[in-house]
This record gives sequence, C-alpha cells and structure tokens, in this order.
Amino acid sequence: MSAMKEAPDPRLTLARAAMEAEAQAILAASERLQSSFLDAVDVILAHQGKLVVTGLGKSGHVARKIAATFQSTGTPAVFLHPVEAVHGDLGVCQRGDPVLMISKSGATVELLDLIPSLRELRARFIGILGNVASPLAREMDVVLDASVQREADPEGYVPTASSAVALALGHALAVALMQARGFTAERFGRYHPEGQLGRNLRITVREVMHGPGECAWVAPQDSLKQVVIAMSVHPLGAACVVGGDKRLAGLITDGDLRRALQRHDDIRALVASDVMTASPVAIGPDALIHEALCLMEDRPSQISVLPVVDASGQCAGLIRLHDLYHHPRLSAP
Repeated sequence: MSAMKEAPDPRLTLARAAMEAEAQAILAASERLQSSFLDAVDVILAHQGKLVVTGLGKSGHVARKIAATFQSTGTPAVFLHPVEAVHGDLGVCQRGDPVLMISKSGATVELLDLIPSLRELRARFIGILGNVASPLAREMDVVLDASVQREADPEGYVPTASSAVALALGHALAVALMQARGFTAERFGRYHPEGQLGRNLRITVREVMHGPGECAWVAPQDSLKQVVIAMSVHPLGAACVVGGDKRLAGLITDGDLRRALQRHDDIRALVASDVMTASPVAIGPDALIHEALCLMEDRPSQISVLPVVDASGQCAGLIRLHDLYHHPRLSAP
C-alpha cells in the first residue's frame, strides 16, 4: 500500500497565494498601460532639473525606493516627506520640478495640502494612484492607474498588492527613462563605486583573471598524465589547451577528467585533445565581469571556469566564478 501524500503546509499555500496575487495585480497594471505612461516619461524628460517623489505611510516607503531607483539610473530625484514639506522641507523644490505623487486611496490629505504650494513653483504632477477617480487624480497632469482588485492578505486590507503595483509602475518609469537617456551599464557602475553590483559594472575581466603563468597550460598532444600534473601545479579547476600559435583549442575541467576516467579503463593512451571541450564558451579580457557572470550563470548548467581569449583568438588565461565573488579587487572595504 503506497504511503499517503503529505498535505502541503498551509503557510506555504498562503505564501504562494499572496505572491501570485501580487504578480497578477502587476500583470493587470501592465496591461492597462497606455499613452498616459508615455506622457509621464515626457514630463520628466522635459525638465532639466530633478524629480520630486512623495507619498505617505506605506506609499511613502514605496516613494523612497522609487526615488532611489531614479537616482541610480540617471534621473536626478529626491524623496519629499509631505508632512516635513510644510515645515520647511519644501525648500528642496525648485521652480518647474515635476512631482510624482504616490497614493493608494488618492485622497491623502497631506498630499492634497502640498499641491497649492507646488503649483506656485510651476510644478507638473504625475500620480501613481490606486483610485483614478479620486481627489488627487483630479489635480494631476498625468495619472497612472495603480488600482488592484484585492490585496494579497487573507482579509484583503493590508497594503500588499497595491504597494507592489505602485513600485512596479515606478520601476517601469525608471526603465523607460534609462532607455530614453541612453543610460549605460558603465554609468550605472559609476554611480555605484562600492558594493558587488557596482564593481561588477566597473571592473574588467583582465583585472581579476589568471594569466598564462598562473593557470594550467597544455598542448593538444600532451598526455592525460601531463594534463593532471599541470592542473595539480595550478589548481584552478581547468586547463587551457593551446596550440603552437597560442590560439585556444579547448578547455579541460576537473569534470572532464572525471568523465574520462569513467569512460576509459585504460587512460594511458589518452591525450588532451581526446578529453577537452573544443571551442568552449570564452570571454575577452576587456569585458566587464558582469558579462562574465552572465555567461557562467545564466545558462541551464552553470560553468565555474571561463577561458579568456583576446581579439586575435589567442588564449590570455582563465577566470573562475570564485574570482568574480571573492577576488580582493571585488571585496568590500
């Protein structure tokens, strides 16, 4: 008699349902995008200064995150707390600065109270609002519909799906503005001089790779014994198989050696070309390490070692996945 299948933990069922509800709410909001979204992008692009982002409560936390994303992707932005604004912080706003207001209800009194003062500064208003027929919506130049059918919690009242939708719309604006401004990975890295993400977009493969003198270097006709010895002297997990012209012929990894032992009872006659991976995935020395990570990780089966090949096809060395996370050049101070 087969054992009865254990019932799923109700906590996991609830967690999955919450995540699915948020995902569906974001998808529904994406399908509602129309020309008003393009109008919002144009309002921000038309102003040479900064974008002011504001919201209160949970919407305020979302607004802070959106402002931070704008700042790091080429759109100058500041978060303005609506209560502090009327106690002096309004001074951060300059003439013509567009204002992005975020509100689930569209009736946040503190935001409504800000509008007359901001209008005196010739501000234009964009609203990410959960109610497009609200008092705030009537004051906006552009409204983005952030409404949700239901929140993700069991009772349907905790700001969950609505916060996710508002944040997703803010991210969508940031991405559209990145494209419009021609914002590059190099600029992103410049704005993030520290931290793993920033380093990945500033540091090149050349700066962290292992050169010919540091890695196992064998010829196609070298015996398997010679390959093992070379890989023992330089234990980086792989050997570059290089022809007389220094062009990369193939790569032998620790896994290739194990597979050769499994397939052959007698390995004495084997040479490097018998067990190598010919024309392996490779990268150039001037590529960013972000590109190396993508080549090694964004695939059905991860690879841990990548040969480095210059523009002429000559082998320049190896880079390991370990190096991309633990090299001294990439370690936090």
